[in-house]
Amino acid sequence: MTANAIDGFRITRFAFARDRVIGDSQVRSDATHVAAIELVDGSGRSGLGFCQTLFTPMPDQDEVTRIFASEAWPALEGREPAALALRVNRVRGGNVRRMSLPFEEALQHATWDLFAQQMDLPLWKMLGAERPEVGVYASGLDYHLSDHDFAELFGRAAERGFRGFKIKVGHPDIGRDLHRLNLLRQVTGGARPVMIDSNEAWSAQETIDALKLFKREGHSIYWMEDPIPREDFDGLRMIRQLGLTRVNAGEYLDLTGKRRLLEARACDMLNVHGQVSDVMRAGWLANEANVEVTLGNSFLEIGLNMAAALPGVRWLEYSFQNFDHLVEQPFKIDNGLIRAHDMPGHGLKLSQAARQHHARPSLETGIAAAPASVSVA
Repeated sequence: MTANAIDGFRITRFAFARDRVIGDSQVRSDATHVAAIELVDGSGRSGLGFCQTLFTPMPDQDEVTRIFASEAWPALEGREPAALALRVNRVRGGNVRRMSLPFEEALQHATWDLFAQQMDLPLWKMLGAERPEVGVYASGLDYHLSDHDFAELFGRAAERGFRGFKIKVGHPDIGRDLHRLNLLRQVTGGARPVMIDSNEAWSAQETIDALKLFKREGHSIYWMEDPIPREDFDGLRMIRQLGLTRVNAGEYLDLTGKRRLLEARACDMLNVHGQVSDVMRAGWLANEANVEVTLGNSFLEIGLNMAAALPGVRWLEYSFQNFDHLVEQPFKIDNGLIRAHDMPGHGLKLSQAARQHHARPSLETGIAAAPASVSVA
């Protein structure tokens, strides 16, 4: 086995209360359940990724480790990170399935992190980026917030210089959506772009009616995100052709679905998220179609590395989720720009304080690991 081959892993499970209820027109969440996955090579370098269950508690640490060892580890042990990162699988039959826990994105992050460390390059540079910074917009995940909390969140975002603001819409009472837009204008000054996201709450006609109402009331919407069900390409294309706003879509589609969306000419912007290999491939497809790419939420903004590398990407989503204490150095945001680290890899390292000092899970006491990190070598 070579010094670059993966020969061990560590898993640390965390559970902690969110600092606010997050959600949209379809879902809500007030707790975080996370496992940090570290892949270790023969030289002792470790690549980091995070696995998160959004709406249900994660099993205890022993069970998370058992599932990982059974379902993920056999395809990793003894492999070179470069080979895992760059491979193209032939997906057929029984190998087209999800794992029992959502390890997929964590494995891409950890694998690419380790690959870039072995190349002694920051991930964004290894992916071809020439710039370390990307514009960032404030995304509230605010559907369930009171007006007071909504105003405080976006007021602080405006003071910090975020370059745009995205709010959740899709309420059964369209008047409530209009009220939130009015409130957003009051607390931010109305000079920066405003995006809206209904998370597929509407039909195509309801989307058109809502956009016309917002326009009559003086609101210029920079983009409308995922207004209707993800595979209604005809409806998305109809909305787009009316030119009321930009259509930003693709969040819920896999790579094949994103290709079909682009082929249907049904979006002005393609929304991608965290999986490094898939994001770069989707970016290539979007570039071929001359469609702008936007980077949605990725855990602790790891997607910054891909956003910096893809041509023409202007936006990274930032949602004020209380995850920063999990890592030693979160990415810094200043004057509406988020800046990548210069260290080899994606730039995030698991906090030793988080790993060592929170041995029992508790949603009342903040961050906690359960019961302790498990290492396999």
